[in-house]
Amino acid sequence: MRRFYREVAVREGAPPHAVLLDGRPVRTPARRILELPTRALASAIAEEWDAQRESIQPHTMPITRLAVTATDLMPERRSDAIAEVVGYAATELLCYRAVAPADLARRQHERWQPWLDWAAETFGARLHPVRTLDPAPQPEASLAALRAAVEALADWPLIGLHAAVTTTGSLVLGLALCRGALSAEAAFDLAQLDELYEIERWGEEREQQRRLAALRRDLVAAERFLRLLEA
Repeated sequence: MRRFYREVAVREGAPPHAVLLDGRPVRTPARRILELPTRALASAIAEEWDAQRESIQPHTMPITRLAVTATDLMPERRSDAIAEVVGYAATELLCYRAVAPADLARRQHERWQPWLDWAAETFGARLHPVRTLDPAPQPEASLAALRAAVEALADWPLIGLHAAVTTTGSLVLGLALCRGALSAEAAFDLAQLDELYEIERWGEEREQQRRLAALRRDLVAAERFLRLLEA
């Protein structure tokens, strides 16, 4: 789609804030006005629109995409988002450890276990690591505690958490990112620990490099979205 506007601005005044294109508010695909809860978020989205040149490139507007998702899907799809995010707890990435090679198993324990301990301390959710690829049951009380942590989030942070969890494949890492206990870069390295280990040994293919770069960008965008909601 060609750029159809000249000027981008943020509507001044009390929240909710809006991004204006030639004086008209941005609308979502559902034709809702994109109303933002913080001015920092509105400013970041305005920057994405202003950075577009002759044609609009949606893949370069990740903060806008997350805000649009929150606007069009919340609160109607809130229960679906919660269910999808909480579903990752039953097969928590950080719980599935390798038997061999020994250095990979050691790296998993050293880097993943502190975050399982963090979840236990922060939420009262003790998850147990296993050395199998088959799904292993986790304590019901721990799963319930993690669900409660997710359900406590407001709609917009829930969208940020959903993006972080689906990108990392880990509810624990997503919650740590959401709470500011973990950066996007650190979360990416933890989530991709196994693959990065293989790259160290065998090198990286071009398609693999592109895929990992896209995952990293998505995770960085999720972190920025969450922090902008707090600004």
